[in-house]
Amino acid sequence: MVTISNYKSATNAEGQAFFLLILMGGVESIQSKETGRFYLTAKKATISSTFDEVTCQSLIGTKMPGSIQKVEVEAYDYVIPSTGEEIQLSHRYEYNPSPSMEETVLERTNDLVLG
Repeated sequence: MVTISNYKSATNAEGQAFFLLILMGGVESIQSKETGRFYLTAKKATISSTFDEVTCQSLIGTKMPGSIQKVEVEAYDYVIPSTGEEIQLSHRYEYNPSPSMEETVLERTNDLVLG
């Protein structure tokens, strides 16, 4: 499952405004490569919408089936907002509305444990 956590406005190539929905996946624990300690995080992705701002705002908190998956892409430069450091990435996160059977079982197990 993913949750609509927020939205933001954007402009297309023709100069028309539209809204992106910000999707957040489930909580995951990740081990730091530097310290070896674990921390909690969640993958995020954006998806275009045809909704107006009022509708986007009303959708915050809505849960939808699917998952957010890491997808390999051509390398690009990225500036870390909190530090200003420029790094090179070769992946992005995308919404997949059809999770695999393994992801579905994991989500249901997490719902039982956490829920």
